[in-house]
Amino acid sequence: MQNIEYRINQTISVEQFIDLLTRSTLAARRPLENTEQVQRMLDHANLTVTAWNGDKLVGVARSSTDFSFYCYLSDLAVDESYQRSGIGKMLVTLTRIVAGEEASLILLSAPAAMEYYPKVGFEKLENAFAIKREK
Repeated sequence: MQNIEYRINQTISVEQFIDLLTRSTLAARRPLENTEQVQRMLDHANLTVTAWNGDKLVGVARSSTDFSFYCYLSDLAVDESYQRSGIGKMLVTLTRIVAGEEASLILLSAPAAMEYYPKVGFEKLENAFAIKREK
């Protein structure tokens, strides 16, 4: 396996983020054609954990948190050629550590990832609601 380096709140460019999402399975569910919106997604996340193989971004966990009660993990993406090597699990672990033990980690799963999240410690909930975005 490659020597993967994990970084907390490392600034990444919108181009790096879009490139990674394209190399993962998230591209179809994110507004990648709207770079201004994607930039705002990066700008307003207050906890980002990234995985690097040298200077190549190979994984990201992008979250919003109050570091006290909740942490919403809005994106967990790993380059498809690096999947099944523990990177996603480590991104989740580091997110939990930085968010703090008092904070619950919450996410919305893509249908294809429903079997993955219990393997990295998530419990499936039946009591959540959403108002979907209009754009």
